Amino acid sequence: MAESISTHACPSCGAPSSSAAPGQRCGSCGAAFADSTRPSKVEDPERAGHQQEGFSIAWCGISLLVVGILTAAVVIGLPMVVPLFDFEGSAGMMLSIPVWFVSGLLVGLISPGRTVAEPAVATFLVAIPTAFLLFSGQTVKAMPAFMYVLMSALGILFSLIGSYVGDRIQVGPNAVPTNG
Repeated sequence: MAESISTHACPSCGAPSSSAAPGQRCGSCGAAFADSTRPSKVEDPERAGHQQEGFSIAWCGISLLVVGILTAAVVIGLPMVVPLFDFEGSAGMMLSIPVWFVSGLLVGLISPGRTVAEPAVATFLVAIPTAFLLFSGQTVKAMPAFMYVLMSALGILFSLIGSYVGDRIQVGPNAVPTNG
């Protein structure tokens, strides 16, 4: 007599699986099958390190250092070395936005676990004096003050996106073990 194989659907991705026993993993997405259909608060120990558990003052300080150094190097230091590059007003703000994205990306890459909010807070703290400096120093390329506020907010958003992308690159795709 042929033994019938029952199939179960993965609670995470819905893919059919021949075994949904506790401790087993889905062959499609790698999610662990739980004892019950209710979501568990305790996750895999290897995935738990990639969850934002709270705001880290240490990583906010590191982010502030990275964002501050990169912003000062490009907005203040580069015009000192190459006088042709005078990033005042709108040109300085347009240059600051990609710098803040890259700084968020760098912090996301080097930080252990999920560090997404810290670079955005650090960018906010750097954007205030940067916008004030560029606004007060504008001569030819005049831009209203509210545009500096909007461009700073855009830079903070790009920093948040950069830190998320850096975190995803660091974490990488979920490795699905293949048996057989």
